[in-house]
Amino acid sequence: MKISDLLRFARERGEPVFSFEFFPPRTDEGVKALFETVEALRPLAPGFVSVTYGAGGSTRARTVELVKRLKRETEIEAMAHVTCVGASRDEIGATLDEFASVGVQNVLALRGDPPRGETAFTPHPDGFSHASELVAFIRGQPRRWSFCLGAAAYPEGHPETRDLDADLRHLKTKVDAGVDFLVTQLFFQNAAYEGFVARARAAGIQAPVLPGIMPFTNVEQVERFTATCGATIPARLQAAMEVRRADPDAARDLGVAYASLQCQDLLRRGAPGIHFYTLNRSTSTRAIVAALRSAEPWRDRR
Repeated sequence: MKISDLLRFARERGEPVFSFEFFPPRTDEGVKALFETVEALRPLAPGFVSVTYGAGGSTRARTVELVKRLKRETEIEAMAHVTCVGASRDEIGATLDEFASVGVQNVLALRGDPPRGETAFTPHPDGFSHASELVAFIRGQPRRWSFCLGAAAYPEGHPETRDLDADLRHLKTKVDAGVDFLVTQLFFQNAAYEGFVARARAAGIQAPVLPGIMPFTNVEQVERFTATCGATIPARLQAAMEVRRADPDAARDLGVAYASLQCQDLLRRGAPGIHFYTLNRSTSTRAIVAALRSAEPWRDRR
């Protein structure tokens, strides 16, 4: 099923969509564990799972194979990440053809991050410089592909464009090229998401916006991610993290508790669902989603 349809059906029922993001494991044991994790998520009725390309597009082949297997072996909808990093138009086209041939209907179109060790994105000589170009490329060949397309959004601004107005203009170009829905970068302040959605709607962007949430499991981990993506850690959360820095169990519990409160508030305020950045560890996210499904905070929408 296309995610745009899934979101529409969920909205008609007054229910949220929960989705989970994974990255391709490096080993056969990791792949086995990933499929066990996906199977464990089944009772929570996930809307879809997504598989990343990895930094710099380094796991392209594994991403393709994992998405194909997920589509073939599970009953959970899979979304493939496709980036512009290090690939020509023909190579990207071949990857998309491979997805289409096995019935994959959903693609997250991204520019992608520079390869490890590089600080600036350099497009392939015969590739794309921006995600909007990738989206236009896909939409420009409707007889070849009919994917539902997602794209990334940045509530606090893109790390390379801290100017929120400029970032919003870039997003509008991307959406106008043919994006069906948006998934945000992780954030820890719900006001950032709400402000972003309000600005997007005022700019004429009507695509559904799924908030991205990461239940962190240790302090160093969340600090690395926020340093890369530019998300802000609120002072009170930073202080709570600091006193738990040397206690992994306490840090994990804090991450679950904080993410749970975030999700409850977002769903009460009308978010269409939650996209969880799992880091291939589903224990925390399973606990959060189980609690949310039990409490159903979306029934109390403001």
